Amino acid sequence: MFTGLVETIGTVLEYVPNDTTSSGGNGVSITIGDCSSILVDVHLGDSISTNGVCLTVTEFDESRTQFKVGVAPETLRRTNLGDLKVGSKVNLERAVTSDVRLGGHVVQGHVDTIATIVGRVPDGNAITFTFRLRDTEFINYIVHKGFIAIDGTSLTITNVDHSKAEFSIMLISYSQEKVILSQKNINDTVNIEVDLMGKLIAKQIEVNLSNQIDNKDSQLNRLITALVEKKVSELIK
Repeated sequence: MFTGLVETIGTVLEYVPNDTTSSGGNGVSITIGDCSSILVDVHLGDSISTNGVCLTVTEFDESRTQFKVGVAPETLRRTNLGDLKVGSKVNLERAVTSDVRLGGHVVQGHVDTIATIVGRVPDGNAITFTFRLRDTEFINYIVHKGFIAIDGTSLTITNVDHSKAEFSIMLISYSQEKVILSQKNINDTVNIEVDLMGKLIAKQIEVNLSNQIDNKDSQLNRLITALVEKKVSELIK
Protein backbone atom coordinates (compact mmCIF):
# COMPACT_ATOMS: atom_id res chain seq x y z
CA MET A 1 0.00 0.00 0.00
CA PHE A 2 1.12 3.56 -0.77
CA THR A 3 0.05 7.12 0.04
CA GLY A 4 0.44 8.78 -3.37
CA LEU A 5 3.10 11.11 -1.96
CA VAL A 6 6.03 10.70 -4.35
CA GLU A 7 9.36 10.41 -2.49
CA THR A 8 11.73 10.98 -5.37
CA ILE A 9 12.05 10.95 -9.16
CA GLY A 10 14.23 8.21 -10.62
CA THR A 11 15.75 7.67 -14.06
CA VAL A 12 15.41 4.57 -16.24
CA LEU A 13 18.96 3.28 -16.78
CA GLU A 14 18.12 0.06 -18.61
CA TYR A 15 14.97 -1.19 -20.32
CA VAL A 16 15.03 -4.78 -21.58
CA PRO A 17 11.92 -6.05 -23.43
CA ASN A 18 11.11 -9.75 -23.82
CA ASP A 19 13.35 -10.53 -20.88
CA THR A 20 13.15 -14.23 -19.95
CA THR A 21 15.22 -13.92 -16.76
CA SER A 22 13.66 -14.15 -13.32
CA SER A 23 13.40 -10.36 -13.26
CA GLY A 24 11.61 -10.00 -16.57
CA GLY A 25 9.60 -13.23 -16.62
CA ASN A 26 8.91 -12.92 -20.39
CA GLY A 27 7.89 -9.30 -19.86
CA VAL A 28 10.21 -6.34 -19.38
CA SER A 29 12.97 -5.71 -16.88
CA ILE A 30 13.73 -2.13 -15.88
CA THR A 31 16.72 -0.80 -13.98
CA ILE A 32 16.12 2.52 -12.25
CA GLY A 33 18.76 4.85 -10.79
CA ASP A 34 19.15 8.32 -9.26
CA CYS A 35 17.12 7.09 -6.29
CA SER A 36 19.56 6.32 -3.49
CA SER A 37 17.37 8.20 -0.98
CA ILE A 38 14.71 5.47 -1.08
CA LEU A 39 17.12 2.51 -1.20
CA VAL A 40 18.76 2.99 2.19
CA ASP A 41 16.55 0.28 3.68
CA VAL A 42 15.72 -1.71 0.54
CA HIS A 43 15.39 -5.50 0.57
CA LEU A 44 14.77 -8.00 -2.20
CA GLY A 45 11.02 -8.46 -2.60
CA ASP A 46 10.17 -4.94 -1.41
CA SER A 47 7.42 -3.08 -3.25
CA ILE A 48 8.16 0.27 -4.87
CA SER A 49 5.51 2.28 -6.67
CA THR A 50 6.92 3.20 -10.08
CA ASN A 51 4.72 5.72 -11.89
CA GLY A 52 1.87 4.40 -9.78
CA VAL A 53 2.53 0.71 -10.46
CA CYS A 54 3.40 -1.55 -7.54
CA LEU A 55 6.56 -3.39 -8.63
CA THR A 56 8.80 -5.84 -6.80
CA VAL A 57 12.52 -5.21 -6.30
CA THR A 58 14.36 -8.17 -7.84
CA GLU A 59 17.91 -6.78 -7.68
CA PHE A 60 19.80 -3.78 -6.31
CA ASP A 61 23.45 -2.78 -6.39
CA GLU A 62 25.79 -2.87 -3.38
CA SER A 63 25.98 0.92 -3.17
CA ARG A 64 22.17 1.09 -3.16
CA THR A 65 21.94 3.65 -5.94
CA GLN A 66 19.80 1.65 -8.36
CA PHE A 67 17.36 -1.26 -8.41
CA LYS A 68 15.75 -3.61 -10.92
CA VAL A 69 12.11 -4.63 -11.32
CA GLY A 70 10.23 -6.92 -13.67
CA VAL A 71 7.05 -5.92 -15.48
CA ALA A 72 4.63 -8.66 -16.56
CA PRO A 73 2.80 -8.57 -19.93
CA GLU A 74 -0.57 -7.90 -18.21
CA THR A 75 0.93 -4.87 -16.44
CA LEU A 76 2.24 -3.59 -19.76
CA ARG A 77 -1.26 -3.87 -21.25
CA ARG A 78 -2.87 -2.08 -18.32
CA THR A 79 -0.31 0.73 -17.90
CA ASN A 80 1.96 2.98 -19.93
CA LEU A 81 5.19 1.41 -18.63
CA GLY A 82 5.72 -0.02 -22.11
CA ASP A 83 6.39 3.54 -23.31
CA LEU A 84 9.38 4.01 -21.01
CA LYS A 85 12.87 4.16 -22.44
CA VAL A 86 16.39 4.78 -21.19
CA GLY A 87 16.44 8.29 -19.73
CA SER A 88 12.73 8.38 -18.85
CA LYS A 89 11.88 9.88 -15.46
CA VAL A 90 9.61 7.97 -13.07
CA ASN A 91 7.84 8.76 -9.80
CA LEU A 92 8.98 6.51 -6.94
CA GLU A 93 7.45 5.75 -3.55
CA ARG A 94 8.22 2.98 -1.08
CA ALA A 95 5.39 0.97 0.46
CA VAL A 96 4.07 2.52 3.65
CA THR A 97 5.11 1.44 7.13
CA SER A 98 3.10 1.68 10.34
CA ASP A 99 4.71 5.00 11.33
CA VAL A 100 3.98 6.86 8.05
CA ARG A 101 1.49 9.75 8.03
CA LEU A 102 -1.21 9.18 5.41
CA GLY A 103 -0.89 12.62 3.82
CA GLY A 104 -2.33 11.53 0.47
CA HIS A 105 -4.87 8.72 0.23
CA VAL A 106 -4.84 4.92 0.17
CA VAL A 107 -3.16 3.90 -3.10
CA GLN A 108 -2.78 0.21 -3.97
CA GLY A 109 -0.41 0.57 -6.89
CA HIS A 110 -2.89 -1.39 -9.01
CA VAL A 111 -3.42 0.79 -12.07
CA ASP A 112 -6.93 0.67 -13.53
CA THR A 113 -6.30 2.29 -16.90
CA ILE A 114 -4.35 5.01 -18.66
CA ALA A 115 -5.48 8.50 -19.65
CA THR A 116 -4.34 10.99 -22.26
CA ILE A 117 -3.61 14.61 -21.44
CA VAL A 118 -6.06 16.70 -23.49
CA GLY A 119 -5.61 20.02 -21.72
CA ARG A 120 -2.79 21.88 -19.98
CA VAL A 121 -3.61 25.43 -18.89
CA PRO A 122 -1.54 27.68 -16.57
CA ASP A 123 -3.53 29.12 -13.65
CA GLY A 124 -1.31 31.58 -11.80
CA ASN A 125 1.68 29.53 -10.65
CA ALA A 126 -0.39 26.32 -10.87
CA ILE A 127 -1.28 24.20 -13.91
CA THR A 128 -4.70 22.71 -14.66
CA PHE A 129 -4.45 19.37 -16.46
CA THR A 130 -7.41 17.69 -18.17
CA PHE A 131 -7.35 13.96 -18.96
CA ARG A 132 -9.45 11.62 -21.11
CA LEU A 133 -9.72 7.99 -19.97
CA ARG A 134 -8.90 5.15 -22.37
CA ASP A 135 -11.36 2.86 -20.60
CA THR A 136 -14.37 5.11 -20.17
CA GLU A 137 -16.19 2.99 -17.57
CA PHE A 138 -13.79 4.19 -14.87
CA ILE A 139 -15.25 7.71 -15.06
CA ASN A 140 -18.04 6.32 -12.85
CA TYR A 141 -15.60 6.20 -9.93
CA ILE A 142 -14.31 9.76 -10.40
CA VAL A 143 -16.11 12.49 -8.48
CA HIS A 144 -15.63 16.21 -7.94
CA LYS A 145 -13.21 16.82 -5.02
CA GLY A 146 -12.50 13.11 -4.79
CA PHE A 147 -9.07 11.47 -4.79
CA ILE A 148 -7.22 10.00 -7.76
CA ALA A 149 -3.69 8.65 -8.30
CA ILE A 150 -1.99 9.90 -11.48
CA ASP A 151 1.36 8.21 -12.16
CA GLY A 152 1.26 7.37 -8.45
CA THR A 153 0.66 10.96 -7.33
CA SER A 154 -2.29 11.59 -5.02
CA LEU A 155 -4.32 14.47 -6.46
CA THR A 156 -7.76 16.04 -6.01
CA ILE A 157 -10.36 16.13 -8.80
CA THR A 158 -11.38 19.69 -9.68
CA ASN A 159 -13.82 18.93 -12.51
CA VAL A 160 -15.51 15.92 -14.12
CA ASP A 161 -17.24 15.55 -17.50
CA HIS A 162 -18.87 12.12 -17.45
CA SER A 163 -20.17 12.43 -21.02
CA LYS A 164 -16.61 12.75 -22.36
CA ALA A 165 -14.92 10.52 -19.75
CA GLU A 166 -12.73 13.50 -18.88
CA PHE A 167 -11.60 15.01 -15.59
CA SER A 168 -9.27 17.75 -14.40
CA ILE A 169 -6.82 18.36 -11.55
CA MET A 170 -4.70 21.32 -10.49
CA LEU A 171 -0.97 20.86 -9.93
CA ILE A 172 0.39 23.48 -7.53
CA SER A 173 3.86 24.97 -7.97
CA TYR A 174 5.38 22.94 -5.11
CA SER A 175 4.22 19.64 -6.62
CA GLN A 176 5.47 20.63 -10.07
CA GLU A 177 9.02 20.26 -8.77
CA LYS A 178 8.37 16.91 -7.08
CA VAL A 179 6.54 14.79 -9.70
CA ILE A 180 6.89 14.04 -13.40
CA LEU A 181 3.43 15.27 -14.43
CA SER A 182 4.71 18.83 -14.83
CA GLN A 183 7.12 17.54 -17.51
CA LYS A 184 4.29 16.08 -19.60
CA ASN A 185 2.38 17.72 -22.43
CA ILE A 186 -0.85 17.29 -24.40
CA ASN A 187 -1.18 13.78 -25.92
CA ASP A 188 1.17 12.25 -23.35
CA THR A 189 -0.30 9.43 -21.26
CA VAL A 190 -0.49 8.81 -17.51
CA ASN A 191 -1.35 5.85 -15.30
CA ILE A 192 -4.66 6.12 -13.47
CA GLU A 193 -5.77 4.44 -10.26
CA VAL A 194 -9.22 5.53 -9.16
CA ASP A 195 -10.08 5.81 -5.47
CA LEU A 196 -10.40 2.35 -3.92
CA MET A 197 -13.24 3.54 -1.68
CA GLY A 198 -15.43 4.32 -4.71
CA LYS A 199 -14.90 0.83 -6.14
CA LEU A 200 -15.68 -0.81 -2.79
CA ILE A 201 -18.90 1.17 -2.35
CA ALA A 202 -20.02 0.40 -5.92
CA LYS A 203 -19.36 -3.31 -5.39
CA GLN A 204 -21.26 -3.38 -2.11
CA ILE A 205 -24.26 -1.69 -3.73
CA GLU A 206 -24.15 -4.16 -6.64
CA VAL A 207 -24.02 -7.17 -4.31
CA ASN A 208 -26.76 -5.80 -2.07
CA LEU A 209 -29.10 -5.08 -4.99
CA SER A 210 -28.44 -8.50 -6.47
CA ASN A 211 -29.27 -10.19 -3.16
CA GLN A 212 -32.41 -8.08 -2.76
CA ILE A 213 -33.62 -8.98 -6.25
CA ASP A 214 -32.97 -12.71 -5.71
CA ASN A 215 -34.91 -12.70 -2.44
CA LYS A 216 -38.65 -12.41 -3.16
CA ASP A 217 -39.33 -11.40 0.46
CA SER A 218 -36.73 -8.61 0.47
CA GLN A 219 -37.66 -5.00 1.21
CA LEU A 220 -36.84 -4.03 -2.38
CA ASN A 221 -39.12 -6.67 -3.90
CA ARG A 222 -41.92 -5.81 -1.46
CA LEU A 223 -41.56 -2.14 -2.38
CA ILE A 224 -41.63 -2.90 -6.13
CA THR A 225 -44.68 -5.18 -5.67
CA ALA A 226 -46.51 -2.48 -3.70
CA LEU A 227 -45.75 0.17 -6.33
CA VAL A 228 -46.90 -2.09 -9.18
CA GLU A 229 -50.13 -2.98 -7.35
CA LYS A 230 -50.79 0.68 -6.66
CA LYS A 231 -50.23 1.61 -10.30
CA VAL A 232 -52.46 -1.24 -11.55
CA SER A 233 -55.17 -0.19 -9.10
CA GLU A 234 -55.00 3.39 -10.37
CA LEU A 235 -55.28 2.23 -14.00
CA ILE A 236 -58.31 0.03 -13.23
CA LYS A 237 -60.07 2.97 -11.63
